[in-house]
Amino acid sequence: MKIMGIAGFSGSGKTTLIEKMIPVFVREGVRVSLVKHAHHEFDIDQPGKDSYRHRHAGCGEVLISSSKRWALMHELRGAAEPSLQEQLKHLSACDLVIVEGYKSEPIPKIEVHRRSGNGPLLYPEDAHVVAVATDEPLDTALPRFDLDDAEGVARFTLQYLGLDRARLVR
Repeated sequence: MKIMGIAGFSGSGKTTLIEKMIPVFVREGVRVSLVKHAHHEFDIDQPGKDSYRHRHAGCGEVLISSSKRWALMHELRGAAEPSLQEQLKHLSACDLVIVEGYKSEPIPKIEVHRRSGNGPLLYPEDAHVVAVATDEPLDTALPRFDLDDAEGVARFTLQYLGLDRARLVR
Protein backbone atom coordinates (compact mmCIF):
# COMPACT_ATOMS: atom_id res chain seq x y z
CA MET A 1 0.00 0.00 0.00
CA LYS A 2 1.23 3.46 -0.90
CA ILE A 3 0.30 6.28 1.45
CA MET A 4 -0.30 9.98 0.75
CA GLY A 5 -1.36 12.38 3.44
CA ILE A 6 -3.61 15.35 2.79
CA ALA A 7 -2.87 17.78 5.61
CA GLY A 8 -3.85 21.27 6.60
CA PHE A 9 -5.79 23.14 9.20
CA SER A 10 -9.54 22.85 9.69
CA GLY A 11 -11.53 24.63 6.99
CA SER A 12 -8.74 24.55 4.41
CA GLY A 13 -10.65 22.30 1.99
CA LYS A 14 -9.02 18.90 2.59
CA THR A 15 -12.22 16.86 2.43
CA THR A 16 -13.49 18.63 -0.70
CA LEU A 17 -10.17 18.13 -2.49
CA ILE A 18 -10.04 14.44 -1.53
CA GLU A 19 -13.64 13.91 -2.64
CA LYS A 20 -12.72 15.24 -6.09
CA MET A 21 -9.44 13.27 -6.27
CA ILE A 22 -10.96 9.85 -5.55
CA PRO A 23 -12.83 9.50 -8.89
CA VAL A 24 -9.53 10.19 -10.72
CA PHE A 25 -7.86 7.33 -8.85
CA VAL A 26 -10.80 4.99 -9.49
CA ARG A 27 -10.83 5.91 -13.21
CA GLU A 28 -7.13 4.97 -13.35
CA GLY A 29 -7.83 1.55 -11.82
CA VAL A 30 -6.32 2.43 -8.45
CA ARG A 31 -7.93 0.74 -5.45
CA VAL A 32 -8.11 3.54 -2.92
CA SER A 33 -8.98 3.61 0.78
CA LEU A 34 -9.00 6.44 3.29
CA VAL A 35 -8.07 6.96 6.92
CA LYS A 36 -9.45 10.13 8.48
CA HIS A 37 -8.22 11.40 11.82
CA ALA A 38 -10.81 13.13 13.96
CA HIS A 39 -9.54 15.49 16.67
CA HIS A 40 -12.76 15.32 18.59
CA GLU A 41 -15.23 12.79 19.85
CA PHE A 42 -17.29 11.34 17.03
CA ASP A 43 -19.93 8.65 16.76
CA ILE A 44 -21.05 6.84 13.63
CA ASP A 45 -23.77 5.03 15.54
CA GLN A 46 -27.26 6.36 16.27
CA PRO A 47 -28.83 6.56 19.72
CA GLY A 48 -31.61 4.03 20.09
CA LYS A 49 -30.26 1.60 17.47
CA ASP A 50 -29.40 -1.92 18.63
CA SER A 51 -25.67 -1.53 17.96
CA TYR A 52 -25.57 1.75 19.90
CA ARG A 53 -27.37 0.14 22.82
CA HIS A 54 -25.00 -2.86 22.86
CA ARG A 55 -21.91 -0.66 22.70
CA HIS A 56 -23.17 1.57 25.50
CA ALA A 57 -24.02 -1.50 27.54
CA GLY A 58 -20.30 -2.35 27.54
CA CYS A 59 -19.28 -4.20 24.36
CA GLY A 60 -15.68 -3.48 23.40
CA GLU A 61 -16.46 -4.02 19.72
CA VAL A 62 -19.67 -4.07 17.72
CA LEU A 63 -19.68 -5.20 14.09
CA ILE A 64 -22.67 -4.28 11.95
CA SER A 65 -23.08 -6.12 8.66
CA SER A 66 -25.52 -6.02 5.75
CA SER A 67 -25.55 -6.99 2.09
CA LYS A 68 -24.21 -3.50 1.20
CA ARG A 69 -21.48 -2.77 3.81
CA TRP A 70 -20.09 -3.60 7.21
CA ALA A 71 -18.59 -1.47 9.94
CA LEU A 72 -16.64 -2.32 13.06
CA MET A 73 -16.80 0.04 16.01
CA HIS A 74 -14.12 -0.37 18.64
CA GLU A 75 -14.38 1.43 21.96
CA LEU A 76 -11.03 2.47 23.43
CA ARG A 77 -12.49 2.70 26.93
CA GLY A 78 -9.57 4.78 28.18
CA ALA A 79 -6.83 3.03 26.20
CA ALA A 80 -4.40 5.14 24.18
CA GLU A 81 -5.38 6.13 20.68
CA PRO A 82 -3.82 3.69 18.17
CA SER A 83 -1.10 5.05 15.90
CA LEU A 84 -1.66 5.56 12.19
CA GLN A 85 0.50 2.49 11.49
CA GLU A 86 -1.68 0.40 13.81
CA GLN A 87 -4.85 1.67 12.12
CA LEU A 88 -3.51 0.91 8.64
CA LYS A 89 -3.35 -2.78 9.59
CA HIS A 90 -7.17 -2.84 9.71
CA LEU A 91 -7.54 -1.94 6.03
CA SER A 92 -8.02 -4.49 3.28
CA ALA A 93 -5.42 -4.66 0.52
CA CYS A 94 -5.45 -1.63 -1.75
CA ASP A 95 -3.08 0.37 -3.93
CA LEU A 96 -3.38 3.75 -2.23
CA VAL A 97 -4.38 4.97 1.21
CA ILE A 98 -5.26 8.64 1.48
CA VAL A 99 -4.69 9.88 5.02
CA GLU A 100 -6.66 12.97 6.00
CA GLY A 101 -5.28 14.71 9.04
CA TYR A 102 -2.39 13.24 11.00
CA LYS A 103 -0.41 16.44 10.27
CA SER A 104 2.55 15.32 12.38
CA GLU A 105 3.00 11.86 10.85
CA PRO A 106 6.24 11.26 8.93
CA ILE A 107 4.46 10.35 5.68
CA PRO A 108 4.52 12.13 2.34
CA LYS A 109 1.76 14.70 2.33
CA ILE A 110 0.16 17.34 0.22
CA GLU A 111 -0.58 20.46 2.20
CA VAL A 112 -3.94 22.13 1.65
CA HIS A 113 -3.77 25.80 2.54
CA ARG A 114 -6.33 28.55 2.14
CA ARG A 115 -5.36 32.22 2.26
CA SER A 116 -8.19 32.84 4.70
CA GLY A 117 -7.23 29.71 6.68
CA ASN A 118 -6.95 29.19 10.37
CA GLY A 119 -3.27 28.37 10.59
CA PRO A 120 0.22 28.83 9.22
CA LEU A 121 1.73 26.79 6.42
CA LEU A 122 3.12 23.42 7.47
CA TYR A 123 6.03 23.59 5.03
CA PRO A 124 8.94 24.38 5.09
CA GLU A 125 9.00 23.23 8.74
CA ASP A 126 7.59 19.83 7.73
CA ALA A 127 10.02 18.09 5.37
CA HIS A 128 7.33 15.50 4.55
CA VAL A 129 5.23 18.03 2.62
CA VAL A 130 5.83 17.17 -1.05
CA ALA A 131 3.37 19.61 -2.68
CA VAL A 132 0.94 22.38 -1.79
CA ALA A 133 -2.63 22.98 -2.97
CA THR A 134 -3.58 26.58 -2.26
CA ASP A 135 -5.55 29.60 -3.40
CA GLU A 136 -2.63 32.00 -3.10
CA PRO A 137 0.75 32.44 -4.78
CA LEU A 138 3.59 30.96 -2.77
CA ASP A 139 7.34 31.28 -3.09
CA THR A 140 8.25 27.59 -2.93
CA ALA A 141 10.21 25.04 -4.92
CA LEU A 142 7.52 22.48 -4.14
CA PRO A 143 4.91 21.63 -6.78
CA ARG A 144 2.01 24.05 -6.30
CA PHE A 145 -1.58 23.36 -7.34
CA ASP A 146 -4.70 25.46 -7.29
CA LEU A 147 -7.22 24.26 -4.70
CA ASP A 148 -9.66 23.54 -7.54
CA ASP A 149 -7.17 21.38 -9.50
CA ALA A 150 -8.11 18.01 -8.00
CA GLU A 151 -7.21 16.28 -11.26
CA GLY A 152 -3.69 17.76 -11.15
CA VAL A 153 -3.21 16.89 -7.47
CA ALA A 154 -4.44 13.34 -8.08
CA ARG A 155 -2.14 12.87 -11.09
CA PHE A 156 0.80 14.26 -9.08
CA THR A 157 -0.02 11.78 -6.30
CA LEU A 158 -0.06 8.85 -8.72
CA GLN A 159 3.23 9.92 -10.29
CA TYR A 160 4.94 10.67 -6.97
CA LEU A 161 3.97 7.25 -5.59
CA GLY A 162 4.73 5.33 -8.80
CA LEU A 163 1.09 4.42 -9.40
CA ASP A 164 0.77 6.28 -12.71
CA ARG A 165 0.58 3.27 -15.02
CA ALA A 166 -2.41 3.38 -17.38
CA ARG A 167 -3.99 0.42 -15.56
CA LEU A 168 -2.56 -1.32 -12.55
CA VAL A 169 -1.69 -4.95 -13.18
CA ARG A 170 -3.59 -7.32 -10.92
